[in-house]
Amino acid sequence: MNNVKCTICSKIIGARAYSSDQNSSVRDEEGHGSHTASTAAGSKVPDASFYGVAKGIARGGVPSARIAAYKVCDSIGCAGEDVLAAFDDAIADGVDLISISLGGEPIAVDSDIISIGSFHAMEKGILTVHSAGNEGPSVSSVSSVAPWLFSVAASSTDRKIITKVVLANGKTLTGNAVNSFTLNGTKFPLVYGKAASRSCSDILAWNCIEGCLDSRLVEGKIVVCNDPNVIEETSRVGALGTIILGDDQKDVSFVLPLPASILATDQFSVLQSFLNSTKNPQGSILKSETTKDTHAPVVASFSSRGPNSILEDILKPDISAPGIEILAAFSPVASLSSFNEDKRHAKYNILSGTSMACPHVTGAAAYIKTFHPDWSPSAIKSALMTTAWPMNATIQGQYEDGEFAFGAGHINPVKAKAPGLVYEASKDDYLKMLCSINITTFGTCPKHVTGSPKDLNYPSIQAQVNAVKKFTVEFPRTATNVGPGNSTYVAKVDVADSDIKVSVKPGTLSFKSSGEKKSFIVTVSGKGLKVTSRLSASLVWSDGTHNVRSPIVVYTNSL
Repeated sequence: MNNVKCTICSKIIGARAYSSDQNSSVRDEEGHGSHTASTAAGSKVPDASFYGVAKGIARGGVPSARIAAYKVCDSIGCAGEDVLAAFDDAIADGVDLISISLGGEPIAVDSDIISIGSFHAMEKGILTVHSAGNEGPSVSSVSSVAPWLFSVAASSTDRKIITKVVLANGKTLTGNAVNSFTLNGTKFPLVYGKAASRSCSDILAWNCIEGCLDSRLVEGKIVVCNDPNVIEETSRVGALGTIILGDDQKDVSFVLPLPASILATDQFSVLQSFLNSTKNPQGSILKSETTKDTHAPVVASFSSRGPNSILEDILKPDISAPGIEILAAFSPVASLSSFNEDKRHAKYNILSGTSMACPHVTGAAAYIKTFHPDWSPSAIKSALMTTAWPMNATIQGQYEDGEFAFGAGHINPVKAKAPGLVYEASKDDYLKMLCSINITTFGTCPKHVTGSPKDLNYPSIQAQVNAVKKFTVEFPRTATNVGPGNSTYVAKVDVADSDIKVSVKPGTLSFKSSGEKKSFIVTVSGKGLKVTSRLSASLVWSDGTHNVRSPIVVYTNSL
């Protein structure tokens, strides 16, 4: 190292690459791995920013933690055999936690490589934290479905990144984009539709369809487009910048390769009126700035939703964590965006996705493990789930999916280090659950198997029921006292809808020592529920100091 102090050498203690390409390097050439790893365990770095945007101290969840990196993806994709090999190596290397921010479609747990690899990790006392997926707000899109996985949804923080457009008439419009560029001037020509094209119809020109824009007509100008998927085209033809209509995912800003702002319909309509009212429309796109988001945390529009399409009685995702506009370390050899024209490189980048939320929970789990190194994976997971901040389904906007969006709620690591009670599940418990649905590939099933996945000692409570018919569902649970020895917890049930009733027996749990276990049964009943119903409640065990909360969800089988 030529006598230069290497701060990263004590952080990354191991790296392996897996690929059929023998020339594959362990170096992160995409940036994704650097971003997620530094979010989980990056050291403190002052004055970090993305070209001055979102400036502040960058740090991972547990800055003192060490990182072992396992590169299982390349430009082609992520081979299943490589993922399994990485799980095996990580287990053999003795890692404490595994964070995996990749996935695909929801598939059966005995066919899913990540489910299989993480089961082996669980057997060795290693918790695997997994991104829920980015296919939201589609129903049943969550791909992390196994109960031994810690499945993470993405939500907002109270810092929002916006990019303003200033028109020559003095009006200011607010849009979404991470714009690192500063235009040299305050007024530039705005060009829209046929004024930017010599070869296309009005509609195609308005949408800035590929091949329509004429580089001679857009040079030195800001192009206005009706289609949100035209960034590559406006950048390719050398436009000075672009303003785009885009209502999809208006809750998140992405890094773009040129000065740009994406406006929602109401803001774009103001721009159109201005364009129609003057012969020489001008304006400018300002560099991005941060603002306070008072509604946070709200689940991201892109975050994959439940219900769990594989194990219908297991609530997924498990928890929500920051996954929108996250500033973290980035590979200096990687492109900052997904666009070919973007030639910039930087040490930090702003990304969004459940990939970004996942390492937040990994960092929190590492934090919990520093206080409780002997806790099982399920105990750590339970502690984080039962102490999560309850989220308000009424402010989820058009993506109002309740627990199917955010699971137990938004992560609260400080509370989780002393949860009071935990719900533990062992390998035998998971095997019993799997055997109850005739999955035998994970181990030998006992001769007589009873019950169903809803009977698993899980921190959340969920059941799928038939629409219209009356129902009564029982959920057996066992709580382990991890708080003071002499403790008494009283059950409190909060039911949001009168169509269901919830009871808990016994309603009081008295413990004489730490580590003692007590069992109880939650019963949920109701008259016939409508098709596509999702009804919520919650159970809180409280000793006056600790509040151990479990979400309760009942939904019909026609969602």
